[in-house]
Amino acid sequence: MLGLWWVTDQTIRETLATSTRNNVDVDLAGLIDIHASGGRSELERRIADRLAVVPVDGSRPHYLLADAKGGAIAGDIQSWPALDPAISESGTIPIGDRTQAYARATLIAPGLRLLVAHEPLDEGPLLARVATVFLLGGAIFVACIALFAQAASGRIRQRVSQVSSAFRASDDDALKRLTMPDRPDEIDRIASQAADAIKRARQLSEANRETSEQIAHEIRTPLMHLDTRLVKALKQQGSDPTTAAHLAEARGEIRRLVGTLEALLDIASSKARTGDSQGMKPVDLSTMVSGICELYADSAEEAGYDFQWQIAPDVTMIGDAAQLGRIVTNLLDNAFKYNRDNGAIRVELAPGPVLTVSDDGPGIPDADRERVFDRFYRGKAASGGQSGSGLGLALARAIAARHGLQIHLVPGTIGARFVVEPESEDAV
Repeated sequence: MLGLWWVTDQTIRETLATSTRNNVDVDLAGLIDIHASGGRSELERRIADRLAVVPVDGSRPHYLLADAKGGAIAGDIQSWPALDPAISESGTIPIGDRTQAYARATLIAPGLRLLVAHEPLDEGPLLARVATVFLLGGAIFVACIALFAQAASGRIRQRVSQVSSAFRASDDDALKRLTMPDRPDEIDRIASQAADAIKRARQLSEANRETSEQIAHEIRTPLMHLDTRLVKALKQQGSDPTTAAHLAEARGEIRRLVGTLEALLDIASSKARTGDSQGMKPVDLSTMVSGICELYADSAEEAGYDFQWQIAPDVTMIGDAAQLGRIVTNLLDNAFKYNRDNGAIRVELAPGPVLTVSDDGPGIPDADRERVFDRFYRGKAASGGQSGSGLGLALARAIAARHGLQIHLVPGTIGARFVVEPESEDAV
């Protein structure tokens, strides 16, 4: 709009200047004709008549009829300007102290020269009106564009929000609608491609899970059959204590293998469903954690541990209750397993939710603070004969990640202190 106004302003100025030059030329030609037909006296009379008329457009004319030396004969211009009449030179000359006029000089007879000058048209009011029109038009134009942009961006935000909601819900019907838009445009095409990618990923994940479960079933079944045979052998072997001990040890190894296999499947399943809220419901963490702590209280008393818990009321979150319970039990198992004799175990639950499980065991070196969450990793504290596959903390972290939580170790003077809390923005 600004560029268009500038072009219009310059065009108006040039048009008015051209009109003034044309008026001077027409006026000069008319006076030459008058001199040719009526002579010098008639020319002087006509110049006087024209000076007496006040033009309505404000473009006042000025004249000078002079002799060969430039002496004034008629007109209102007092002296001859620096314009050569022999070549009909034109240019801008001063009229008084403040006015400039466009003039043209010419010889109309030997020893007689004529100068015609016109003041330029008053362009100020016209240019001001044009500027006002452009200012108002520009304001209306910008307002219309702003309203259109606001409406368009609002519609785009609404559509993007709908697409995001469909992706977050991972609902099959919603994803199907994204892949089959009524009037596809760029956003619909992107959403459709993303929905197709999600569906393919879910199909691959489902196929991988089915394959893993099938493999696990094929391995678990013969192991359980072998365990059954060992039980029968224990009943039939008589009273040989050595053989009974070996058979019992073999049964323990089988159970350990089955537990390891199931833990690996749980970790893979949790990682595959990270960010997937399908099937999640509100969970009363206060009630769930209190119930788990009450179940562990007897074991703590038998082991000689000082077991205490402090649970804030009405702490809830959206999640899978069974999996969230696995986080608590795995952390408690870890605390019971590696605590010192007569040590303390503390469980705290605060709004957030923030779950803290601490013990008075040997603690975890700084170099191992992240490695303890790796699968099959067991630190030096586990070398003292403690059983385990090294999958408990890995499973707890996988479940936490699926629920938008993070598990980390808090540095302390004694023991280990695990904290489960919502993922921070930096972590996300």
